Amino acid sequence: MTALQAALANKRVLICVGSGGVGKTTVAATLALRAAVDGRPSIVCTIDPAKRLANSLGLSGLGNTEAEVPASVLEPLGVKPKAALHAMMLDMKATWDDLITRVAPPEQRERIFANRFYQSLSTALAGSQEYIAMEKVWDLRRSTDYELVVLDTPPTAHALDFLDAPNRVLDFLDNEAAKWLLTPALKAGKVGLSLFNLGGSYVTRALSRFTGTEMLQELSSFMVTLSSMNEGFRERARGVRELLEDKTTGFVLVTSPNPERLDEAIHFHKLLGQNRMEMTAIVVNRVHPMPTPAQWADAATLTPTRRAKVEETLRETQVLAQQDLEGMAQLRAACPGTPLIQVPRFGLDVHDLTALWGTGRYLLGDDVLA
Repeated sequence: MTALQAALANKRVLICVGSGGVGKTTVAATLALRAAVDGRPSIVCTIDPAKRLANSLGLSGLGNTEAEVPASVLEPLGVKPKAALHAMMLDMKATWDDLITRVAPPEQRERIFANRFYQSLSTALAGSQEYIAMEKVWDLRRSTDYELVVLDTPPTAHALDFLDAPNRVLDFLDNEAAKWLLTPALKAGKVGLSLFNLGGSYVTRALSRFTGTEMLQELSSFMVTLSSMNEGFRERARGVRELLEDKTTGFVLVTSPNPERLDEAIHFHKLLGQNRMEMTAIVVNRVHPMPTPAQWADAATLTPTRRAKVEETLRETQVLAQQDLEGMAQLRAACPGTPLIQVPRFGLDVHDLTALWGTGRYLLGDDVLA
């Protein structure tokens, strides 16, 4: 049994991580599809607003609610899923609003929704995308019957933004400054906004670690409103952090053979280990296959002019394939013990179920690059 076969059989959450543009969405969708076909009710959650995932799954579109993929779309492949597959596209603002609706008393919701600090938190602030994506997975994991939740994570230039997002929330709620500001004294107006004019103070620096913003007056209003919900947020943030470290959660690191992407993947792999999170496998996507003897033999049968062009293309492909092999050797040396799975560069983008199924054959070891 390959690493991903074992993960699809035993894990409850698979998190696809990596840089933008390396095929995380495709890998995430393929893993959820194969799990459903094998009999585990599954859902794939993506943050990619492009319609290609919806189209490839036979859906007209995806939104912030769970949509079932019709089993009939797999019939042309001769595949009959044993369990249901669902998909959704996480709308960050809507997901934050859903969270507030669940935890906030009715009389406080509109005040929170109108707060400028909250509006920035739910749309643009560093770490908010990463946190709310994992918060949604945590909610799906504990409140639904899905046996497997697969998350296509937000692209990030800094891997730690994703891994550290729950800690940022806990740090914000648990540091001494936040505890002081959330006391009844602030709610009663005994602590004035002059507190926030201390530009270089510990309070400003500590809070800026989470917010990345100077909207401290709006922040004070937000914190007063938040105070009654503080423990509920803290409990959820702890739940998210525990989910990241849970033995039933696995990380699938997706990369490409590009040297820059490989360096990022090695860094991310190191951070996952340091944070006690399980690396299920590394998927190297869009690998150039080495030209086969049959391709060289076919070229030799062509007319001289045509043969010269085809052989030039084969030589160029050979150079790229050799570079990819060297990159893979570097990755194996830097990440010993982690299964390395290669998916070839296809002639066309993965945009339909046939292509997803073909990708899955390489992910699950049915097909292997020579």
